Amino acid sequence: MYGDWLKQRRAKEIMERARRARARTRARLRAVAIAVTGLALLIVHDAIAQPAPRDTHGGLSPPSGGLTRDEVRRRVERLSDLGRALFFDPALSRSGQMACSSCHDPDHGFGPANDKAIQLGGGDLRQPGQRAVPSLKYLQAVPAFTEHFFESEDDADESVDNGPTGGLTWDGRVDRSRDQAKIPLLSPFEMGNADAAEVVRRLRAGGYGDKIAATLGRSDPPDTDTLFATAVKALEVFQQDYRTFYPYTSKYDALLAGKATLTPQEARGLTLFNDVGKGNCASCHISRRGKDGTPPQFTDYGLIALGVPRNPEIPANRDAGYFDLGLCGPLRTDFANRRGYCGRFRTPTLRNVALRKVFYHNGIFRSLRQAVEFYSERETNPGRWFARNADGSVNAYDDLPPDAKANVNSEPPFNRHVGEAPALTAAEIDDIVAFLGTLTDGYEAPP
Repeated sequence: MYGDWLKQRRAKEIMERARRARARTRARLRAVAIAVTGLALLIVHDAIAQPAPRDTHGGLSPPSGGLTRDEVRRRVERLSDLGRALFFDPALSRSGQMACSSCHDPDHGFGPANDKAIQLGGGDLRQPGQRAVPSLKYLQAVPAFTEHFFESEDDADESVDNGPTGGLTWDGRVDRSRDQAKIPLLSPFEMGNADAAEVVRRLRAGGYGDKIAATLGRSDPPDTDTLFATAVKALEVFQQDYRTFYPYTSKYDALLAGKATLTPQEARGLTLFNDVGKGNCASCHISRRGKDGTPPQFTDYGLIALGVPRNPEIPANRDAGYFDLGLCGPLRTDFANRRGYCGRFRTPTLRNVALRKVFYHNGIFRSLRQAVEFYSERETNPGRWFARNADGSVNAYDDLPPDAKANVNSEPPFNRHVGEAPALTAAEIDDIVAFLGTLTDGYEAPP
């Protein structure tokens, strides 16, 4: 039994290495768009470039003569302003007290401001979520989800299938920010609206009906479908404001531009971060510029199973038979029967990670240092991290059912064994944490 399990795990390790290597080019190619300050223009263009007999894009279709470039730009600006107003308005929630910004705080990298593993929402603000809130920053280059990702021949053999890659949210179940925006608006444990019609009623009550009509250049009141589609489109356009959501103003960006120098500790941390025999963090959180000069995104967008410990603070976990399996459910349903995908979650960017107060998809850790410690010691000291079985043995990867444990990644530093020295010493962990602090936006060089 153990031998078969080990063979399966090693086979998956080989496949995972191939996928990770090839996902790098995809990340670089997708990142080209970040250099274009008119990215929001491109997002809107797909909805307004072609005349249509009726509004099929949330009121964004142009008149028969089309729109000029200046008209498009002004519409983008109006949509962005509308999206900003919606993002910070709690009136869109059933409780009247939860806005997008309630969980995605600008001062915390558009992630949660508190150290709660999950947030409470719904009409009574007492309904618990199921996962930690991710950041909304640096999502502009995330590729659309694909189950089978094939790279170009620039970096590796283009015949290799890299496996599941991309998509937004922890499980990659939507590809566009407009679709991601619908999730909290309609979630019973987030903003709590029963359907799009309820959202639209709140939009109208908040005076957004007239604002949306003006944004679209219309004199007649938009219908329900148009109001909802335009609202989520506006949230999407707002999130493409590069000055707010992907400014690349960290100390590390200044270093790459030749305008900053790392401290000795930060420099050691960067070396350890990249070293395959030490942290090996850069195998998933890519730290180098793309070949075209685009800045690193600190993610390869792949979906990976890390086997993090079960979090008893999540109410759903009180049911011993419940497991959050990411790509294969329960929030994503299209791969429910793909057991080889169970336990996989999308690799997030590490930009602004030092602003977070909870880490990994279930918010199990409350400090960045502890998150790195787990990464280093998962295999060498599992008794520190995982619950124990009735017989006293360690239940490794205890947040996964037995048949999903073979999916857990075993690349370095996860290739070590119980009792061996961990890949990183305490001092080296401190160095990596210091380096991760250089990824926070808003760096200002000393005078």
